[in-house]
Amino acid sequence: MNRAQSRSAVLQHMALGLSWSRAAVKIEDGSSGYGICFSPTESPRNLPWPGSLSGRNTAELVPWLSSWNSSEAVVGTAVVNALINHNSPLLDKAQALSFSPAPHLSVFEHFKPELSGAKVAIIGRYPGLDRYRDHFDFSCIERRPGAGDLPDAAANWVLPQADWVFITASSIANKTLPHLLSLSQRATVVLMGPSLPWLSEWGDFGVDYLAGVRINQPDLLLQILMEGGGTNIFVDSVSYQLLPL
Repeated sequence: MNRAQSRSAVLQHMALGLSWSRAAVKIEDGSSGYGICFSPTESPRNLPWPGSLSGRNTAELVPWLSSWNSSEAVVGTAVVNALINHNSPLLDKAQALSFSPAPHLSVFEHFKPELSGAKVAIIGRYPGLDRYRDHFDFSCIERRPGAGDLPDAAANWVLPQADWVFITASSIANKTLPHLLSLSQRATVVLMGPSLPWLSEWGDFGVDYLAGVRINQPDLLLQILMEGGGTNIFVDSVSYQLLPL
């Protein structure tokens, strides 16, 4: 957060879609930065600040990352990502991942050979994840569990026994990440998703791999999320990148 606050920038606009939210900022050197966060799963129909965010200094919005209001936390996370990930040297070092049948599952496809026979825990339900049931055994822990998922509380039992833990970076905004990392100390940990800020310091907290995204087409990303898009942002507008720490 301190690194993000140290950058002088102005929020150009903020878009909250059904699945993804995007912040666009104008950096002091005149360049534009873009950041993504998973949208709040529950949000009031009327928020107090629409119409007042554009033009504000990002230093006013970065602290929203720490807010217990889920909508404010999403705005804060997206703004932080726009500042941190803009021209990040880590992105230049990261390996591009590709899996054309389901690009949003590229991370699991990449690690598939290493996961056979391992105890795997996945935080967050990824559409189409069950295609890997025949390749490796996994437990999926979800805040709003569906068929075959485990509830949040299961993390206290599952993660300490896991060999691999894949944690959605949306856990930054919803404040569950510190607890999840504390439970995963014996596992190889992959912090993943478009909500990820590219920071090497994650390694100090037990993260072994960063699997975030590169925003390839910010305008297309904005169009897709404003039209209610979900996993289809991975087709052209963003792509997964992987970096060991």
